[in-house]
Amino acid sequence: MKKHLQQNLVAAPKLFSSAVIQELSRRGRSRLFSQLVGTTELQAILKTPNRVSDAFDMTFAALKKEGVRDEYVYKSALVRRILLGRHSLRTASVLNEFRVGECKADIAILNGTSTVYEVKSERDSLARLARQVLAYSHVFASVYVVTAETHLDGVIDTIPDRVGIMQLNRKFQVSIIREAVNSPERTSSAAIFDSIRTEEARLILSQRGFLAPDVPNTELSSVLRKEFIKLSPRQAHDGMVSVLKQTRNQIRLSALLGALPNSLHTAALSVPLRQSDHATLIGALNTPFQVALGWG
Repeated sequence: MKKHLQQNLVAAPKLFSSAVIQELSRRGRSRLFSQLVGTTELQAILKTPNRVSDAFDMTFAALKKEGVRDEYVYKSALVRRILLGRHSLRTASVLNEFRVGECKADIAILNGTSTVYEVKSERDSLARLARQVLAYSHVFASVYVVTAETHLDGVIDTIPDRVGIMQLNRKFQVSIIREAVNSPERTSSAAIFDSIRTEEARLILSQRGFLAPDVPNTELSSVLRKEFIKLSPRQAHDGMVSVLKQTRNQIRLSALLGALPNSLHTAALSVPLRQSDHATLIGALNTPFQVALGWG
């Protein structure tokens, strides 16, 4: 049954892609959306949606079933439990697909400290997990792996004890199996510098009294890096949290999230959206479904 369901959901995750969301927000319509919902796989899921937003909710409900859940479902569970359940966009910032060396972190949340969450769904392999958590520990104070029950033993055998473990259960609830050790002192100033923007590094250094010299942009990064790696790991980490909470602030999305179906909260936090496009996106989601079928 699960195998059959998995085969029928190939197109479903694409509905939540940045391509669809950007088309909806910038044009008020999406050709890709109409193409996807016209596939045999999604027609089997979409019984009688009244509006475009209903189609997203129905598709997400199918993707939440244990055994077929993908990365987007896990990230949505995290956003609901950690960001919107424990914090808010006024007090915390979300980093999506944040690059650390050759790895890309699924979700990181900055509040008074930094916590990164690496998703390993039932559809993922654990082959790169050890390398990923090692890289993240050089930048973030706390590291968690969020996984399914089927991967639990493999995750425990792969990661060090300081890395926390969370599990997404069949009821779409995230529970903590093991708490992560919060240790900003374990991070690396060099790794933090290499993961953030040049302007963010400049702001962190300026908070500590260092004023960047007037040099060509081609030389600025090298000058800043030489100074940045003099910071202690704690100084570099705390500076990163302070500055990125400002530069990556998403408070302007608060009103938008309130107008979106829950199934699209994570998409809205993951896709760069101009504030001027918020009303266009809401209007597109309120479009009658039968009208949207003609967008193609």
